[in-house]
Amino acid sequence: MTPATETFLTYRGLNSYDILKWKIGYCDDGEYRNRIVIPSFDLDGYCNYFIARTYTEDWLKYKNPPVSKDVVFNELLINWSEPTVLVEGAFDAINADNSIPLLGSTLSSYSRLFRAVLTHSKRIYIALDQDAEKKALNIVSVLNSYGIEVYKIDTSDYEDVGSMTKEEFETRKASATLFDESTLLLQKILQI
Repeated sequence: MTPATETFLTYRGLNSYDILKWKIGYCDDGEYRNRIVIPSFDLDGYCNYFIARTYTEDWLKYKNPPVSKDVVFNELLINWSEPTVLVEGAFDAINADNSIPLLGSTLSSYSRLFRAVLTHSKRIYIALDQDAEKKALNIVSVLNSYGIEVYKIDTSDYEDVGSMTKEEFETRKASATLFDESTLLLQKILQI
């Protein structure tokens, strides 16, 4: 790692274990120059996607491969027998144990991730950024309609899950709210 990449990763709260577990690398030349690269691996261990995030002042924060992002990001690391956390980005997922980044703030009912959640999960935690509150409630509503037990993690006072410490995230996860139909309805009314 270069001093600049180490500084960036330290600023994001990553340690050596995170870097090795997530197989994080960087590019110092070529198309993905000055970018941290976080690869995604399918269940067979094959790289099926990656995100490339600048660690400099590049105007384009993310530059990802020109392929479909309809993957279960890093499914190789997911223990489906445990509750799974859905977050927005890869740096969020690193801070949240057993988590999958949506690579955005929506979950399409036609996506591989949606099918995997319905197939494998009985309990899901949602931890999206505060500016995606309505999208989070939509995901909760859809998953509830399929009988998935959904808990919503409070991310207020933080830019995103990636800006929390792992300890703070676990504390918030432990106090997450179970969203049933009445809780969901109340939240939607409060948002109007």
